[in-house]
Amino acid sequence: MEYPELAARTGRFRRGEPRAVTVADDGSRVLFLRSGGPEDPADALWSFDVATGTERLVAEPAQLLGDATEAAQLPAAERALRERRRLAAEGIGSYATDPAARVAAFTLGGRLFRADLVAGDVVEVAAAGPALDAHPDPTGERLAYITDPGNHSQLRVIAPDGEDTLLAGEQERGICWGMPEYVAAEEFGRFRGYWWAPDGQSLLAARVDESRLPRWYLHDAADPSSTPTDFAYPVSGGANADVSLHLLDLDGGWVDVHWDRETYPYLAAVHWTAGNPLITVLRREQQHGLVLAIDPRTGETQVHAELADPRWVEPIPGTPAHLPDGRVLVGGELGHDGYDARCLFADGTLLTPPSLYVRRVVGRLPAERNRADVLVEASDGDPGHQQLFRVRTTIGAGVEAKRVTSEPGWHTAAVGGDVTVIGAASLDHPGVRWSVWRDGEQIGALRSLAATPPYAPRPMLDRVTDRRMPAAVLYPRGHVTGRKLPVLLDCYGGPGHQEVLSARSAWLERQWLADAGFAVVTIDNRGTPGITPSFEKAIHRRVADVVLGDQIDALTSLTEKHPDLDLERVAIRGWSFGGWLAGLAVLRRPELFRCGIAGAPVTDWALYDTAYTERYLGLPQDAAEVYAHHSLVELAAEPPARPDDARPLLLVHGMVDDNVSAAHTWRLSAALLASGRPHSVLPLPSVTHMAAGGIAERLLRLELDFLRRNV
Repeated sequence: MEYPELAARTGRFRRGEPRAVTVADDGSRVLFLRSGGPEDPADALWSFDVATGTERLVAEPAQLLGDATEAAQLPAAERALRERRRLAAEGIGSYATDPAARVAAFTLGGRLFRADLVAGDVVEVAAAGPALDAHPDPTGERLAYITDPGNHSQLRVIAPDGEDTLLAGEQERGICWGMPEYVAAEEFGRFRGYWWAPDGQSLLAARVDESRLPRWYLHDAADPSSTPTDFAYPVSGGANADVSLHLLDLDGGWVDVHWDRETYPYLAAVHWTAGNPLITVLRREQQHGLVLAIDPRTGETQVHAELADPRWVEPIPGTPAHLPDGRVLVGGELGHDGYDARCLFADGTLLTPPSLYVRRVVGRLPAERNRADVLVEASDGDPGHQQLFRVRTTIGAGVEAKRVTSEPGWHTAAVGGDVTVIGAASLDHPGVRWSVWRDGEQIGALRSLAATPPYAPRPMLDRVTDRRMPAAVLYPRGHVTGRKLPVLLDCYGGPGHQEVLSARSAWLERQWLADAGFAVVTIDNRGTPGITPSFEKAIHRRVADVVLGDQIDALTSLTEKHPDLDLERVAIRGWSFGGWLAGLAVLRRPELFRCGIAGAPVTDWALYDTAYTERYLGLPQDAAEVYAHHSLVELAAEPPARPDDARPLLLVHGMVDDNVSAAHTWRLSAALLASGRPHSVLPLPSVTHMAAGGIAERLLRLELDFLRRNV
């Protein structure tokens, strides 16, 4: 069995691998999700006992659901939230615990469950309707959850005696309580809409009013008898959802949170585990933000920090947060006095060295010799590697970041008490290996049941051009030097995402394509993270020119070390932003690119969402020429200058994609047809933006056939 079929059956070799790791705040146990094996798509909840080093199955979906089919019962809001998380796994999608991890709450097929992690019991809790996003309170006594009767979610709380109380909810269509709005989940990584107070006596909840947003429609064309579904979509230049925050007491008390919501409409982050709640709010074009502390008695807010950048600000996940001494930890950029860094600050004091590119704050580490530290994920010099660092936060202690991990690769972590769980991906081994550490010693590991890929790709990693862009070349296994190969530029190139990683999983599919007779090249151009803020933000208002220019410059530069790259035969392939880039390359530079595969491409940025598009291109009403310059539809409408410039494009799009609407592909196809440009359209019925469930792997052979015919 070859890679495409193996990848489809094993979820790209991720099924059976631990994920969603949580550590109890006393370090007593580790919770995680894992399916039963390499071909089992349904994740179950597991517990690892730190004292004994043993694993225990807590909740298995098939046992809890019986004969019920989870997918058929999954609430629409849960499906949408899983899509925002890019979660293809079935079974338990996510769970939540109290800080001590004595209780876990989760939903399955709209049903609500509570697991006693000490006694081992799992019980179904009667809910008022299809349930999702359940969270126990910090004492583990009450459960809060969302029920969504249809376009107006409600926030409810279940008391220890089983009494179910509606805490907030309205019957009006488009008014949702306790849920993140579209751009919060899709663009800011905020997947929650309510937070328990540390004492468990109140909640901070978001009210989202989507009534002023246009309604878009999705329809599964493979089933003409089905009813289209509609959803609110914030189109670039148009209205955003109106988001407000409210403090809700369990006894019915209500306090509104006050900030200038007209000036700062985006609620990017919320943190409440100690002290007063902390929030990060941003202006519409995201060039300025505020970190605010909320007084839970009055709802008034106090500014703790300002975030500012003439291009856009990029808050660091895991911030803002309270430090033990009461200061507020904030992440942002340092771009003056010769610095070009992504750093952590505490009440204005720099905590991390400028050489460190901080990606995420994992959490607090236990106090050690009168010092208070946090664990962070960061890169230091090589953007393809992510390491763990212990950062000192003690007042007057200076800047200190001590590296915790020693092996090359991509490391993530979870922390609780004196226990740290580290996930390590590498080019030297398949998958992610999770190890459990205490006091600097490994005391256990979370087993992986994932399948082992059939080969070990070995990309040749490099930094090219004077901009030192990360790049990689993959040759067919057994390639003989001196034999020219057609080039496949396999790209993404967009903000917030890297492709050139020191992790084997990033190269499995590319190695299969290389083995088909290509030199596969991948480049992280300016605009991608991991190097410096200036490298990342060079694309502001000029995405197309910078990104495409960098890809071409880097590809040309690679031929100096790799003379077997045949630049007379170059194809380009990408998905989402990468699909847009593939279309742009073929239309703008047909003398270099012989053909392109554009999967789920954004072809008209005026048709994409507000927060993402306006961050990089500005408001369309203020920058019409910028949007026109980046539109594939307008570019395709121009007839080719010469017949040879009409390079073939393969357009692929899921019919029920609620992120990049299939309208993007239909509009581009119409423009290509009108100007006589060759192209093919492959519609994918019932497929979303993820193209999950094995579809992507089955597409590989069709894509390969297209490449062979045209390069």
